[in-house]
Amino acid sequence: MQDAFTYCAELVRQADRDRFLASLFAPAERRGALHALYAFNIEVRRVRDAAREPLPGEIRLQWWTDVLNGERREEASANPVASALLTTIERHGLAASALAALIEAHRFDLYDEPMADIAELEGYARATASALFALSAQVLTGAGAEEVAGAAGIANAITGMLQAFPAHAAQHRLYVPLEVLARHEVSQSDIFASQSSPGLRAALAELRDLARRHLAAVRERITTLPREALPALLPLALVRPSLDRLDRSEAFAPAELSALRRQWLIWRASRNPMRIPGDFRKRGGIAVQQ
Repeated sequence: MQDAFTYCAELVRQADRDRFLASLFAPAERRGALHALYAFNIEVRRVRDAAREPLPGEIRLQWWTDVLNGERREEASANPVASALLTTIERHGLAASALAALIEAHRFDLYDEPMADIAELEGYARATASALFALSAQVLTGAGAEEVAGAAGIANAITGMLQAFPAHAAQHRLYVPLEVLARHEVSQSDIFASQSSPGLRAALAELRDLARRHLAAVRERITTLPREALPALLPLALVRPSLDRLDRSEAFAPAELSALRRQWLIWRASRNPMRIPGDFRKRGGIAVQQ
């Protein structure tokens, strides 16, 4: 079994370094469970790219659903991520239904249908990123911190989508809701042709504002969390600086934080919880991050 958890740790280190670094601030005896959750998330998220077509993707997602339902026991025991995940669910009393909902939400990724509206986008984020924050907090404290995790996941998911916007556009995948595009008179065809415009810039700015509003909600509630839960939220420390960089970027050339700065931001937030959502003070009438 230890080999399964070791495999998960290495997968997370390679494929989701931000969460791997954040996990180092968790107690050693809890890291394996975090790595199992994060490895499962990696496996589900990359089904679209691995399958390339909807049907093979559906089959792979259904396999994970079957595993959570207690089926395919022999296959699951031979898969290190599935094996570690099932052990983690049992040890920490995690709700398999939340993991099944995460899988179900990622079925959206398999198809080229666009997000219809902000409500659909936020629902997708809650079922995926928010659920991962909540389950990670439960591993650390026994409670899921759903209110904080909900807002944290939406802010985190929107920021990730904005950073991946050029790659998604090239694949004809559209996570910017149609209602936002319509409000700013932006056509899907222009996006798929990589054509920027004032309307597109305004649409993406609206989503950045939405992410910041959810960050503000996290900031209001984060002091209600036990300190033991905070390592689960450390990846959120990258969101505010990432949004600030996106403010200064072109839609199809988003600036990203360097690996060194990402590591520093996570370390800094581990020492001051208010830096996870971003702690702001006024200087000369201008809000600046501390």
